[in-house]
Amino acid sequence: MLRRAVTENGIVEGLPASDPRITVFKGIPFAAPPVGELRWKPPQPCKDWKGVLKAYTFAPISIQATPGLDPNNIYTKEWHVDPDIPMSEDCLYLNIWTPAKHPDEKLPVMIWFFGGGLQVGYTSEMEFDGERIARRGIVFVSVNYRLNVFGFFAHPQISEENKNGPKANFGLLDQLAGIEWVRRNISAFGGDPNNITIFGQSAGGGCVTAHITSPVSKGLFQRAIIQSGGGFAPRFNQGYPDLSEAEKIGEEFFKFLGVKSLDEARRIDARIIFEKSEEFGHRWGFVKDGFYIVDDPVKLIIKDNWHKIPLIIGHTANEFVEEPNVETIEEFKEYAYKRFGEDAEEYIRLCNVDNNDIVQIRKKGAINMFEIGNLMWCEHNAKTKDTTIYCYCFDPEIPGDDAGSFHSSELWFVFETLAKCWRPFVGKHYDLARQMCNYWTNFAKKGDPNGNDADGTPMPEWRPYTEEEAFVMLFGDKPCKDPNRPTELMKFMVRHLFKKLKID
Repeated sequence: MLRRAVTENGIVEGLPASDPRITVFKGIPFAAPPVGELRWKPPQPCKDWKGVLKAYTFAPISIQATPGLDPNNIYTKEWHVDPDIPMSEDCLYLNIWTPAKHPDEKLPVMIWFFGGGLQVGYTSEMEFDGERIARRGIVFVSVNYRLNVFGFFAHPQISEENKNGPKANFGLLDQLAGIEWVRRNISAFGGDPNNITIFGQSAGGGCVTAHITSPVSKGLFQRAIIQSGGGFAPRFNQGYPDLSEAEKIGEEFFKFLGVKSLDEARRIDARIIFEKSEEFGHRWGFVKDGFYIVDDPVKLIIKDNWHKIPLIIGHTANEFVEEPNVETIEEFKEYAYKRFGEDAEEYIRLCNVDNNDIVQIRKKGAINMFEIGNLMWCEHNAKTKDTTIYCYCFDPEIPGDDAGSFHSSELWFVFETLAKCWRPFVGKHYDLARQMCNYWTNFAKKGDPNGNDADGTPMPEWRPYTEEEAFVMLFGDKPCKDPNRPTELMKFMVRHLFKKLKID
């Protein structure tokens, strides 16, 4: 087995995973620690080391809210369970799971970016164990990145010291540095630097969207998977603030912090910076900096200014569902006209107002905006034929409580890590997880998710979304084409939102 690898900075040594046919390397530095003078700067090259770096344990997670403290948060129960997990501003490390026995195997590579709203999250979350993916002949890499005020802060003084380069989105630049490191080094781990699939979920999916629409990252990867990234949904991939707006917020934060210069702010302890940021109350995120994010991704895709690589995109059935907050038919109609304007009558008709059952009307009028955003992307691509898109909806029965197919629930299945979960999963769940992991890794290998299951029988066919066939794969108790998607209400929403975008 390949237990040692020679990287550009030195030798690393990994350990056997639970399956000894897999080697896992944890905590490999891919950039210099972004501390001191390097805080709020693009990632810098990593220094060489002497001897053998024993990559046996995960590196500290990025500075963020302490995991495991909020009993009312579903993710505290699900996987953010350890309030004692090491945390540091020195956080630019990645992890690799490889099945390779020799460096020259040229296996497909998958690079993972976790979610958490760009505020929280880490590669060592228990569901992100890459062993099951690696067992399918993939070199799996998870890349950590700066979050919240450390990863997405902007200020005129930062812009001034880097006039011709990136001025914001340092978390995205960390991910880019991770991708570039993989391209330079992954052959030492048996991977193919010319066969890379990037994928992420939630904010990680939004990051993938940013990468495939950035002129800086063109040609660095061949495929992408976007799980619950929002697609074309309003509020998620549209309307990023301009650099000037983000800089003004940065100036306000420095006043709140009680500093006048960038040098002063860089000398303050990272934990204090984070705590003051939490008090300040701004949710730091993507910025149209004119360098990495040159425009809102939706506009870039519509204008054909994106990488046009094969995609898998999808959502979970019970995430971010918007139900009309009304109690009477009159209130419902008022809501419809306020929201849909000249299209309100069609919306009212589709919600079957004539039956006067306001509870049923609210349910019929409910909309999953991530689903609509994904369908908009699929419909646009079906017309332009820019690439191949495979679309899915994740909606199996999830045992243990009444949360349903909540946001992020598919992660246990994609990584086939159900055995780590507290939920009483049974055989059908393990079958679904095995097949989903198969689909994802097949796509990474050849741009097509289809193939055989573990017993050699073909899995249910997953066809692309086209003008001729609006194919949505339903991951219910078993994978199958969803006969109910897109519904007439979903089609209406797609038309309505395209009209608002002034797109035919």
